[in-house]
Amino acid sequence: MGDPLIDSLISGFNSIMDYLSQHTLTCLIPAFFIAGAIAAFVKKEAVLKYFGPSVRKIKSYTVASVSGTILAVCSCTILPLFAGIYKKGSGIGPATTFLFAGPAINILAIIYTAQVLGYDLGAARAIAAIGLSIVVGLIMAFVFREHDRALIKEEKPFVAAVSSDPRPRWVTPIFFILLIAILLIGASKLEWVPKLAIVYILTVVVAVLLIYYFERDEVTNWAMETWDLTKKIFPILIAGTFIVGVIAYFIPPETFRPYLGDNSIGSNLLASIIGAILYMPTLLEVPIIGTTFGYSTGVMASGPALSLLLSGPTTSLPSIIVLYRIIGAKKTFVYWISVVFISAIAGLIYGAMVG
Repeated sequence: MGDPLIDSLISGFNSIMDYLSQHTLTCLIPAFFIAGAIAAFVKKEAVLKYFGPSVRKIKSYTVASVSGTILAVCSCTILPLFAGIYKKGSGIGPATTFLFAGPAINILAIIYTAQVLGYDLGAARAIAAIGLSIVVGLIMAFVFREHDRALIKEEKPFVAAVSSDPRPRWVTPIFFILLIAILLIGASKLEWVPKLAIVYILTVVVAVLLIYYFERDEVTNWAMETWDLTKKIFPILIAGTFIVGVIAYFIPPETFRPYLGDNSIGSNLLASIIGAILYMPTLLEVPIIGTTFGYSTGVMASGPALSLLLSGPTTSLPSIIVLYRIIGAKKTFVYWISVVFISAIAGLIYGAMVG
């Protein structure tokens, strides 16, 4: 038998190599550039103006439920953004829809989930996060309907400035389509020669758009946003993946099979509660579910995996403490309970669908 300490460190190193060597070049790097572009070129003000209590529900809840992909928010930035729109007079429903959906459908997290844990689970996470965020918002709006009535009575409209885009309207959509195409081609099963050729051509087209339609300051801002996301997330991901590998050595995934190995109500609820308490930095939920809880080896069932993916990025013990200081104990409690139960229900339904 070897030294347990050395073996655990080797397990941690192997965990890093297993996850990052397969996905860093073809998945994470393009995803960081996409997230940086979203942060640089899509104006937050143009989205947040739809959150007022007098805005039509179909408009406000739709925008709030997909704003996580548009704003590229993560678990560390969603609370200040939520606090800002809440204090400016946002309706409680759209605000909490935004709070739930923002980190749950982070573009980086969705891409990484699909690449590492499977496209079916990645798609289920994105679809469920959008739908359930609206459900959470509607629950909050119903329970605390006096909040919105008071805002309307006080005539405190939610206001956000809108900036105009000097470029032709087709440029920005085509720019993002090209970035997504680079990601999809890079992560595809194509042979390396045609893959690199296609990625090269797409990159040249992106460069042409940047040269002719974007200001130098905008391109610099894109680079800075991309670097800012990378330096905040990538080191945590590496360290976290290493720790997950070490934990997996001492606590094998088989340990969790009796508790999370089936699609029962108890398993989904337990997974949802774990996610709603445990703090997981952005993207780290993927190796935790894949390695520590054993989803990648079939130890953890599909339903509990989705339950944890939905509740984990959205709430945690630290975020609940911060949320309590923003909206008070009653609203925080109703929000937390709503997240736990609807995440568990979503996992139960998904587990029954995939078998």
